[in-house]
Order: sequence, then structure tokens, then C-alpha cells
Amino acid sequence: MAVPKRKMSRSNTRARRSQWKTTAPTLVLCPNRACGEMKLPHTACSNCGQYDGKQVLSV
Repeated sequence: MAVPKRKMSRSNTRARRSQWKTTAPTLVLCPNRACGEMKLPHTACSNCGQYDGKQVLSV
């Protein structure tokens, strides 16, 4: 099991952690013309309940 020999300095620790970034989720318009809400791709619309032109959720 690998165990560090020396304590990592604060600047090195912060430099490593600076790469941890969050990204905003990708949103697409609902293809249902009556709805037009923003939704996650490849998921059913939470507003109208349609996916790929078919009603899959009862809203």
C-alpha cells in the first residue's frame, strides 16, 4: 500500500484541487412544440412527459 513519505505542502494540495471544476449541465429544448421547456438530453421531459415523440410519463 502506497503511503506518502512527506506531508504535501498547502500550495501543492491547492494546485491539485484547482483542477476540480464543476460544469453546467447540458440542456436542450423539448421537441414538443406545445412545451418547449429546457430538459436534459436523452431524458423524458418533466413538464410534458414526452420522450422521442411519445407520451411516457403521466404529468
